[in-house]
Amino acid sequence: MKKQLFVAILALFTSISLSAQQQQYVVFEFIKVEPDRVLDYLEYKDFLAQVHKVSKDNGHIKGWDLWSLQSGSDLEGENFQYVTVTYYEDPVKMMDGNKEDMWVSNALEAFPDMDEEAVRKRIGDALDMRDLAVRSYMVEVARTSDDFEYKPGILASFDLMKAVEGKFQDYEKAEKEVFLPIHEKKIQADLMENWCFLRTALPTGSEAKSTHLTMNVYSDYLQFFNSMEYEDMEVTDEQQEAVEEGLNSRDQKWVYLATLETVVR
Repeated sequence: MKKQLFVAILALFTSISLSAQQQQYVVFEFIKVEPDRVLDYLEYKDFLAQVHKVSKDNGHIKGWDLWSLQSGSDLEGENFQYVTVTYYEDPVKMMDGNKEDMWVSNALEAFPDMDEEAVRKRIGDALDMRDLAVRSYMVEVARTSDDFEYKPGILASFDLMKAVEGKFQDYEKAEKEVFLPIHEKKIQADLMENWCFLRTALPTGSEAKSTHLTMNVYSDYLQFFNSMEYEDMEVTDEQQEAVEEGLNSRDQKWVYLATLETVVR
C-alpha cells in the first residue's frame, strides 16, 4: 500500500510540466518547544544549521531557514515558537529529506570529532526538545523577480490560505495575475523585499486545513508597518474588482509574523 501511495505521489509530481525541474520545493515545519527547554533548543539550532550546511554542500537541499515566531493567529490552537523552512530542487529529494541515516551521515561530516553513537544521541536529544505537530510539503507557484538575500534579522509573515471549494484555479490565477504585480510594485517602492506563493505538494481532500501559503518578506519593522499602510492611489475600478474577487476565492486561515534567526544558503 505504501509503495502504491509513493508511486501515485511520484506520478503526480512528474505530471507537472517539464518546467517543474526549475520549480522550488519547500517543507515548512511549525515547532513548539516547552518553555523550560527553549535555551536547550537554541543550542540545538546551531547544531542543526551545521548539519544542513553539509546537506547543502552535498546537494541534498538548496537551503534552510529557522524563524522565530513573534505573533499571529494560533495554528491548530498550538503556541508555536519556531518554523523551519527547507528548500529542495525536486520532489524526490524533498520526500527523502527526513531520513535518519542521512541526518546521521551529514552530522558525522559536520562534526568529525563525534562518533556515530554520540551523533545519534545528539539528534535524538534535539528532536525530543520540540513537538513537531505541523509539517507541510509545498511547491512554489510564483515569486517576485527580485534578488533579495536572506539574512538573520529580516521579517516575514507566513499566511496560510485555503482555496474556496470550486475556486482553486480562480484563486491561483488571482495570486499570479492580481496579487503578484501588487507585490512587485511594493518592492519597487521599497515597501517589501520578497514574496512567494506556494501550494500544497501532496494530494489533499476537502477537509484540508490549508491548501496554499504566501510568504511576505520585509527588511525590518519600519518597512513592514509602512507596507501595511500602503494604498495604491492609481488602482482602477476594474483592478479593485479583481482584487476583491481574488480575496473571495480563498479563506485566510492563519497568519504568523516571524524573525529570521539562522539561514543556510
